Amino acid sequence: MPTKDTLTTLFTEATGNTPSEIYELPSSGSNRRYFRLLADAEHKKPGSPDSLIGVLGTSVEENEAFIYLDEHFSSKGLPVPHVVAVSADRMVYLQEDLGDTILFDSIETGRKTRSFSTYERELLVRTIRSLPDIQFLGAVGLDFSKCYPAKEFDIRSIMWDLNYFKYCFLKATGLEFQEDRLEDDFQAMAEVLMRGKSSTFMYRDFQSRNVMLTPDGEPRFIDFQGGRKGPFYYDVASFLWQAKANFPDSLRDELISQYVDALSKYKPVNEEYFREQLRHFVLFRTLQVLGAYGFRGYFEKKPHFMQSVPFAIANLRRLLETPYPEYPYLSSMLRELVNLKQFTDDPANRSLTVRVLSFAYKKGIPNDPTGNGGGFVFDCRAVNNPGKYDRYKGFTGLDPQVIKFLEDDGEITTFLDHVYALVDASVKRYIERGFTNLSVAFGCTGGQHRSVYSAQHLAERINRLFNVKVELLHREQNIEQILMPK
Repeated sequence: MPTKDTLTTLFTEATGNTPSEIYELPSSGSNRRYFRLLADAEHKKPGSPDSLIGVLGTSVEENEAFIYLDEHFSSKGLPVPHVVAVSADRMVYLQEDLGDTILFDSIETGRKTRSFSTYERELLVRTIRSLPDIQFLGAVGLDFSKCYPAKEFDIRSIMWDLNYFKYCFLKATGLEFQEDRLEDDFQAMAEVLMRGKSSTFMYRDFQSRNVMLTPDGEPRFIDFQGGRKGPFYYDVASFLWQAKANFPDSLRDELISQYVDALSKYKPVNEEYFREQLRHFVLFRTLQVLGAYGFRGYFEKKPHFMQSVPFAIANLRRLLETPYPEYPYLSSMLRELVNLKQFTDDPANRSLTVRVLSFAYKKGIPNDPTGNGGGFVFDCRAVNNPGKYDRYKGFTGLDPQVIKFLEDDGEITTFLDHVYALVDASVKRYIERGFTNLSVAFGCTGGQHRSVYSAQHLAERINRLFNVKVELLHREQNIEQILMPK
């Protein structure tokens, strides 16, 4: 089994330096492990890289596929990370470090609000317009027999993915269905999908998590080791209907038109036919993704995948608004599926409300009226108290005299920096997971100065940074305020 020692040896052989630090990067859905290896700056040879990414694979065949595809794409001038060293057993390799900026994170504000800025749209346009280069130019001279685990998207691989959905997701929901009628529609879908057959490279997992960005916003592409010969529609469906992408229909339409325009460099395109055929790939890809989420979530117990299920179900629900007459039984069964009780809470219709309170400890910690019984309670009493001075006793934490005292003293600023780090992280995760309520309370001796200042500042910060509704209550001052998202 490959280890970090193998990475160290490989790095030293490739660069002439011993790495000063090795740390593991967050894992993805696969069992592959990724590490960043940093060169010792003091002893680094001129021209050698500051860092490389080390990959510990679990399958020689999968590693070989990536290494071959990477070399081939690089020879075509396509924007992929270069493999710089491979271990003798082919289980470990080092590749160019493209940094930490991924497209998924760079469009985070748009994904959460469904309002994408001009810059976010530009990133998406650059990415989708680069896709035909990988699919068509990348296919020139490519030996598809080196692809893994299959060399081509065909009837058999279609049926594998559809049965993946059936056994790993559909059956796990407990929904009853007629298997023979479902298989008939699966077969019909396979025949429709094969109408889009082409001799192009199908990336297969073309999504914003697999797109790195250079400092000037140019896309670089990773994790294409599962690619094979296949129809170009699949990657468009994968990218634009990624479960958590949350693209509005208008943006999808714009990006489809951009892709078709870029595609015309390689082949003439009837956009009306393209969009009609694309619908079938979107449905197929959504089912395949649900199968993957079911396996990784229900069976492997990985929470990240379970959290994505409601978003994929929401995509499926919207797809079914336009009939698929080619698959009557499948369509009927899918409508039952999206209306199951566990899926009827559409994450697109859920929004977070944060309740922020100030209170006096001597009158008790406030109850949570939402029934969740959770959230944060912060004790402000360690902060220097302006209430011990007569000149501040008639004021609250909303008044400039008290604000100046607290900020000049500085203790409350340090205190709130720690609070912000905790609460910001929770608000972000609550939004991602579709939670609807979070409570944050600040207590001090009288609920007048320190707790009021803290609650007011946190409420305004959350509303500004995350654009969510905030219900603010200064309990002892009998002051209520609602900060609405813009």
